[in-house]
Amino acid sequence: MPFSTTMVGGTSKAFVNDIDARWIMAYAAGLGDTTPSYIDTESNIVIGHPMFPVCLEWPAIMDCANIPGSESITSDERTRDVHAAHDLHIHRAIRAGDKLTTSATIVGISKIGPGIAQTIRIDTIAGDGELVCRTYQLGIKRGVDIIGEPTFVEETPALPILPEIMDRGYQYSIPLAKEAAHVYTECARIWNPIHTDRAVALAAGLPDTILHGTATMALAVSEIVNHCLAGDSTRVTRVGGRFRAMVLLPSTITVDIHSVDKTLITYTVHTDTGKPAINQGFVCYH
Repeated sequence: MPFSTTMVGGTSKAFVNDIDARWIMAYAAGLGDTTPSYIDTESNIVIGHPMFPVCLEWPAIMDCANIPGSESITSDERTRDVHAAHDLHIHRAIRAGDKLTTSATIVGISKIGPGIAQTIRIDTIAGDGELVCRTYQLGIKRGVDIIGEPTFVEETPALPILPEIMDRGYQYSIPLAKEAAHVYTECARIWNPIHTDRAVALAAGLPDTILHGTATMALAVSEIVNHCLAGDSTRVTRVGGRFRAMVLLPSTITVDIHSVDKTLITYTVHTDTGKPAINQGFVCYH
């Protein structure tokens, strides 16, 4: 059935999380990233990987299905959602001991060729009202129409102007095991069955289970932080990119770091068949 634009402006429930070192360490370990600031509880205040906010955002994104106006969406249509683009703004690193509240607001729905485009803004705030991070997530629902006119309640921030890619630049290959999606699922606490349940993945029209887009992005960010920022993830202020080809498992992905200037790093991630898994990738930093 068509997707109602009356959902625009609606907000999910607020989800409160007590952030402990165990979760932060597990997320980093699931990526194979042993940077001391993520895992050394003796000599550091343990901080979250730059992509750790996705762990907190998942329940709020799922709860958007309960926003008034969503009643017309069938269970089959819910399986057609594709995470198309991600734009994470980091105001400060998440730390062990934080008590954070996360909610998601649908800020735009429009009709596009493959179906509909839905933009969700996800805010994570501390107890004193401090905005810790904010994500703008673009999802495409394939083969779905809309009821009502295209609707937006706010403009999304302009993306960084990316320089033209002149060559592939620095390249780093990352081998991925067959169980990589299962490990990421449990460490991130992001439970989407298309990544771990083959029957569900096949029923959704996929060739097999696939790696999470945020896992692919997080692996790239780990390499960028370690190669370009001397392992100091607190310098990262924004991470984004567009998700393209699926990452099947087992396989090897390649991170291409194209350019590094005073505030911006650009990257692409390729699958082992040479297709871009992430393009228009960027990391902003100070």
